[in-house]
Amino acid sequence: MLKKVVIATAMVAMLAGCQNSNAGQKQTGGAVLGGLIGGLAGSQIGGGSGKLWATGAGAVLGALLGSEIGSSLDRADRAALERNTYQSFNAPLNQPIVWDNPNNSNRVIVTPTAEGRQQGTGAYCREYQQTIIVGGRSEQAFGRACQQPDGSWKIVS
Repeated sequence: MLKKVVIATAMVAMLAGCQNSNAGQKQTGGAVLGGLIGGLAGSQIGGGSGKLWATGAGAVLGALLGSEIGSSLDRADRAALERNTYQSFNAPLNQPIVWDNPNNSNRVIVTPTAEGRQQGTGAYCREYQQTIIVGGRSEQAFGRACQQPDGSWKIVS
């Protein structure tokens, strides 16, 4: 039994090493935990070499499922960034739109900073500042969006 757990753990470690470098800590952690649980569950199935295959398959499937669950948690922060950015297009200038992730200390702040008209088209545009705080580390970005004829917004820079 211990030998099978070691094999499953090694397989999960190899899978985690192959993950996309853009994967968040939650996604990688989910893959490792899911792989371990899947490997343990798979080790309870079959006998002989079939048991080894079931352990491997359980580890792989668990890692994939765990990665997807972890990724969706990271997506919550990205979704908040997008939602706050679009809300800022209609907010008063210099009024921050803030979202705090209830599951961690991550924070998204988007503030409209200027407005004007786009040269050539005359479209109404707004500039904004995004501040993203993840794990206590703050990153800032700036952008510009212009209102389309149908009322929607298009990020232009």
